[in-house]
Amino acid sequence: MSYIVVLLISIIATIILKIIINTKIKDIKDIAENHKLDNISNKFSDNIEICKSILKTIKNDNVNIKENTENESSFYFIATNTINIANIKGSFTRIQTIAHECIHSIQDKKILWFNYIFSNIYIIYFILISILTIFKVINSYQIWLSILFIANTVWIFVREFLETDAMTRARYLAEKYIESENKEKNIVTKEEIKNLLDEYDKLNEKGIKLANYQLFLSGMLKIIIYLIIVTIIQFI
Repeated sequence: MSYIVVLLISIIATIILKIIINTKIKDIKDIAENHKLDNISNKFSDNIEICKSILKTIKNDNVNIKENTENESSFYFIATNTINIANIKGSFTRIQTIAHECIHSIQDKKILWFNYIFSNIYIIYFILISILTIFKVINSYQIWLSILFIANTVWIFVREFLETDAMTRARYLAEKYIESENKEKNIVTKEEIKNLLDEYDKLNEKGIKLANYQLFLSGMLKIIIYLIIVTIIQFI
């Protein structure tokens, strides 16, 4: 019965946090869909050139850059030191998104490597104990669940640190790039720049909270799934 109680507490905690966050993916999409700002953003260089320029600004221009329209999201891959730019052409958010990945490329390499290695171990551990529990190879669930809780806490803490840092700094790095290129090429008006940055602020206000909640949810779902497996096994 104790595992049922922990399961219920985990579900309730996840729901309560969602209510507190009070932000939906739809809210982010509504802000991101702005054709007027898309047209402003399109006046700047293409994604690869923006990425090169920002990397040069932060003195880290030895990073590989790839643009793949099949990718759903942009990301920095520490193992190959590569920024992968997704299908974000035409979106006004693209400059800040690229700046976000550039920030990742200059974060502490020890933390990035730890995150990469630990994340993979964490996923393998979750899958392994779930399979072993289903086939009743292990029956002392408390220790395995405790390790899962600890691993989940570490994973969330590290990921949130890296993502919050990148999301927070990306806005100002994007502003620096926009003003620098506009000064050189006189692409847009100061009012258009202000409108663009104001929307970045609105996006970040909701986006940072939602991103952190999604990380929490991703970790909690693993715990909830394992608790459901344990609960079912106990009644079989």
